[in-house]
Amino acid sequence: MPEFLLMRRAPGSAPHSFFTRVSRPLWLSLGLLMVVLGFIGALLPLMPTTIFLILAAACFARSSPRLETWLLTHSRFGPTLRAWREDGAIGPRAKMMACAGIAIGYVLFWLGARPGLLLTLLVALPMAGCAAFILTRPSPAARR
Repeated sequence: MPEFLLMRRAPGSAPHSFFTRVSRPLWLSLGLLMVVLGFIGALLPLMPTTIFLILAAACFARSSPRLETWLLTHSRFGPTLRAWREDGAIGPRAKMMACAGIAIGYVLFWLGARPGLLLTLLVALPMAGCAAFILTRPSPAARR
């Protein structure tokens, strides 16, 4: 799992450097943008939700512990975000939906563009790689 998605500041720790004080508003802005994109994705088919919220949580870990906590404890999105953060886990339904979205996106691309062999492969291979990554993630452990 990328280190960027796992790094967290210690709760209550104060920024120590000029760079940290300057970058905090940037991380906050980026986190808010990711939340907006995530909520749009929750409403629109074929636009992802979870990846934007994972990125938002990573941004908030560097800028706003309050907003990070809000995301991680959110009744709808919190369990998915916590499963990713703790275990790198993706639920079976989310795997199915993500891979179906990838497949539908590829079919729409192919039907709309009618690409040649080279472009077909240049698009298919990264999409297949993404699907393989998704399918190889563990499923969340059962919570008691």
